[in-house]
Amino acid sequence: MLSRRTLLYAAFAAVFLIATAAFSAYVRWDVAHTPRQYDGWQRIAWPFPRDGWDEGQAWRGHGLELYVRPKLGFCGNCDTGVVEDSEVDRVTDIDLVDPLFVPLAPGQRIHVTDLVGRSRLYRLRSRGAAQLAEAIAVSYRCDLVVAIVVGNVADEKLRRTARRFLEADPVQDWINGQLGER
Repeated sequence: MLSRRTLLYAAFAAVFLIATAAFSAYVRWDVAHTPRQYDGWQRIAWPFPRDGWDEGQAWRGHGLELYVRPKLGFCGNCDTGVVEDSEVDRVTDIDLVDPLFVPLAPGQRIHVTDLVGRSRLYRLRSRGAAQLAEAIAVSYRCDLVVAIVVGNVADEKLRRTARRFLEADPVQDWINGQLGER
C-alpha cells in the first residue's frame, strides 16, 4: 500500500499538471484571439478580393499600411529575379490598391533580408493627391514576395520603418512558413 506521503505528492503533481494544462490552453486561446501588435504595427484583415493568389497579411502602423503576400511559382525569370520596373508594376498588385496608379520615378534595387528585387514609388490618384505607395517585389528561387506600403512613403524615415518591419520576425516567420510549404 502507498504511504500517505506518496499519495499527497501524487495529488500535488496531478493538481500541478491540470493547472499547467489549463494555463497552456488559456494562453493558446488568448494568443489566437488577441490582436497582435509589434513595435507599433497592428495586424489587420486582408482588404483585397480573392484572386488567383492566396491572401496575404496586412499591417497598419506609423501612419502606414503594409500588404505582403507570396506568389509561389510566379517569378518570370528564376535566375535573375525582378530586375525591371515593368515587372514591379505587373506583379506587385499595386492595381488592387489603386487602378489609377502612376509611377513617380524609376525603381531601385532592394534587399529584404536575403531576398533581392526592386522597389518603386507610385502616386495613388483615386485616393487623393497626397496618397503615395511603395511597391516591393523580391524573389526567392522561382517564387516572389510582394509588398506594398501605402502612406507618406516620401518620408525616407517612414519608408525605412516599414522596411525594417518587413524584415522583422512577425512578417518573416509568416513568409518563411509560406515559402517553406513548397
